Amino acid sequence: QVQLVESGGGLVQAGGSLRLSCAASGRTISSYAMGWFRQAPGKEREFVAGISWGGGRTYYADSVRGRFTISRDNAKNTVYLQMNSLKPEDTAVYYCAQGRTAVVVTATYDYDYWGQGTQVTVSS
Repeated sequence: QVQLVESGGGLVQAGGSLRLSCAASGRTISSYAMGWFRQAPGKEREFVAGISWGGGRTYYADSVRGRFTISRDNAKNTVYLQMNSLKPEDTAVYYCAQGRTAVVVTATYDYDYWGQGTQVTVSS
């Protein structure tokens, strides 16, 4: 079983940047796709970005493409989400998750393990 712990959230002004980290422990995540999701108050959890097992394929939600970058360091068992040009509508709790396979997918039910989340708040 793998444990995922997110960090790096916080309060930032619109236009600012944050870098989220997701550290995995318990076993390696190198064979699995990883994803970032977010959930705002009163809304469904939504896919933000995903990365294949080796990092060669990435996929982004339309709302963040061009502003966010997902990456991974399998040697450190860690996944990152660099968020630039942040907007107030990016405010949410951000979660990382491990996929069931090596291929990037976007549905929450295709992810087996989840972190506890980290709050990102963007002020206008």
